[in-house]
Amino acid sequence: MFTGIIESVGIIHQISRQGSNVSFEISSELSAHLSIDQSIAHNGVCLTVVELSGSTYCVTAVEETLQRSNLGQLQPGSLINLERAMGAHARLDGHIVQGHVDTTGHCIGIEDKNGSWNFRFQFPDSNAHLLVDKGSICVNGVSLTVVNPTEDQFSVAIIPYTFHHTTFKTMQIGDTINLEFDILGKYIARYAKLYLNHA
Repeated sequence: MFTGIIESVGIIHQISRQGSNVSFEISSELSAHLSIDQSIAHNGVCLTVVELSGSTYCVTAVEETLQRSNLGQLQPGSLINLERAMGAHARLDGHIVQGHVDTTGHCIGIEDKNGSWNFRFQFPDSNAHLLVDKGSICVNGVSLTVVNPTEDQFSVAIIPYTFHHTTFKTMQIGDTINLEFDILGKYIARYAKLYLNHA
C-alpha cells in the first residue's frame, strides 16, 4: 500500500530481458535503505526488490505489467518516481494507492502558470466513470487532484515542489503516463453495477 507521495527520483541504470520479463537496475538514494523482498512503487507500479548492490537495486516486471504500464518504454538514463510502501504508523498524506496501474494515458498539454503548472491528460473513455472533479488520481505514482474532467481528459495542477521532486520536470507532450484510479471509486462503481444488474 502506498500514498502517492514520491520519496525519490531514481535513474534507470541498466535494462535486461529474461524471456518475457524485464529487469531494471535502478540507481537511487533509497538503495541504502532497502532490503530484498521489499515493495517499491515505480511510476506507480508495485515491484519487488530482488537484488541489492551498493547504490543500485534490481526489480523485475512481467509481461502483463509491461503491457499495462509505461515501464516497457523506459530506457537507460530514464528517470522514475519511487515510493516505499507505507508504514502502518505513517500519516496518509496523499491517498490510498495500491500500486496497481489501471490503464495508461498521454500528456496532451502543459501550461506554465507562472508559479505552478497545469498538465492535461487524455485517457480511455471507458474509465470516465471513475473520475470525479476534485477527487484523487495517481499519475506515474504521484497522488494528485482531478481538475476539469471530461469523458476522456482531465487536468492536474502541479506546485513547484512536486514539479522539481518528481518526473513531472521532464514530462513532455505525448509522453505515456500510468494511471491508477481511486480505489474507493472503483469499489463504489463495482457495487453500483452489481446493484443495478440485480435491481
